[in-house]
Amino acid sequence: MSALRRDPKLASGQDGTPLIPEASSILGKRSLKKNAVANLAGQALPLLVALFALPALTRGLGPDRFGVLTLAWSVLGYFSLFDLGLGRAVTKLVAEKIGLREEEKIPTLAWTSLILMSGVGLLGTGLGLALSPWLVHDVLNIPGSLRAESLDSFYLLAVAIPVVTGTAGLRGILEAAQRFDLINLVRIPLGALTFLGPLLVLPFSRSLVPLVAVLLLTRAFAWITHLLLCFRVVPRMRSWPILDLAAVPPLLRFGSWISVSNIVGPLMVTLDRFVIGAMISVTAVAYYTAPYEVITKLWIIPAALTGVLFPAFAAAWVQNQARAARLFNEGIRYTFLLLFPLTVVILAFGHQGLALWLGQDYAENSTPVLQWLAIGVFFNCLAQIPFALIQAAGRPDLTAKLHMLELPLYLLALWALIRVLGIQGAAIAWSARCVVDTAVLFVFSRNLLAAPALRAES
Repeated sequence: MSALRRDPKLASGQDGTPLIPEASSILGKRSLKKNAVANLAGQALPLLVALFALPALTRGLGPDRFGVLTLAWSVLGYFSLFDLGLGRAVTKLVAEKIGLREEEKIPTLAWTSLILMSGVGLLGTGLGLALSPWLVHDVLNIPGSLRAESLDSFYLLAVAIPVVTGTAGLRGILEAAQRFDLINLVRIPLGALTFLGPLLVLPFSRSLVPLVAVLLLTRAFAWITHLLLCFRVVPRMRSWPILDLAAVPPLLRFGSWISVSNIVGPLMVTLDRFVIGAMISVTAVAYYTAPYEVITKLWIIPAALTGVLFPAFAAAWVQNQARAARLFNEGIRYTFLLLFPLTVVILAFGHQGLALWLGQDYAENSTPVLQWLAIGVFFNCLAQIPFALIQAAGRPDLTAKLHMLELPLYLLALWALIRVLGIQGAAIAWSARCVVDTAVLFVFSRNLLAAPALRAES
């Protein structure tokens, strides 16, 4: 007898409607497509706000302040992964419990991970507060007139770490339950406020401090909302939080390798801007970030797919690995068909688009960067599918080891190419790393998918 039949209150609404769907429903093609479309809408709609807000912010703040603000956006995105891999771990383990029909274990597992993530977030706050003066005064080439408000802004970002990491864990629980309808009800206004919030402050102040404070308030609202949604989907989470020591080792085993990828992977994605700021200027960061913000919005397509596929991979891996292989092939096919035409258009008309959007000055300085980054982003988008499969299959050590090997090589290439070619060199180094990373991840994933078939034939 299933856990839901033993305790219908665990994962059902008052009307008896299941809040956590059956595993067969999670793996159904129609359900996956519906959730992927919801994810895509949730990530694409805020971009309409960004298209309106970014030109106004660049004009209102100027290149220097806008450069620091883009660093703040990068830092907030990076903090969502500063959780020792526990956010990804809870998604995988909760999805497996659904696949095995062991939903009664979900509340304790969820609270254990959230308690651990809160502790990690507080440690991150202490570290962020300690490192902020060093970053502002010694690492980043920030003009002297902006250093005081930049330092206060970095302090605010450090305070946000527990909120951002906690939100990632709560969202992971909802993702495992395939409640992307609820996730995107929060994601759309949160994404819009990331750009619209600073713009609304701009008529009253050009200081970075209130701009970053608004970002912090929106993250706090998102944390509260995600918690309430988790209470709705998993009603037993409303009870007093429980730390199950027996659940800690599997969370940490999986999460420890995930944390390596969570730290090193996004570091390689965002480090270029910090190196540019240190070697050239924050004005150069602005010219680099403008095309970067445009082209990396293509990530919403694989993100929409992998957000749905990761828990589906995890559930399928304990039920039917042949189904996981079919999901993998479909994910690659859809990603390629959606992104290849867009990449070609960006390569052909990037200069005209930047000139129309941000003006001729940005177009002249940023078009080569945009074109090189377009190539790298295309390959990086394809890589998201094997990346999700490898981790869902319980081998996050493979992605972590790959990232640790890539980091020093990438740093060397980044430093050398920036010295020779400036921001265009940074884009070349970034894209070359993405191409190599994608090739290796495909080899890893194909080996994992072949192993079950070999065992079945032996």
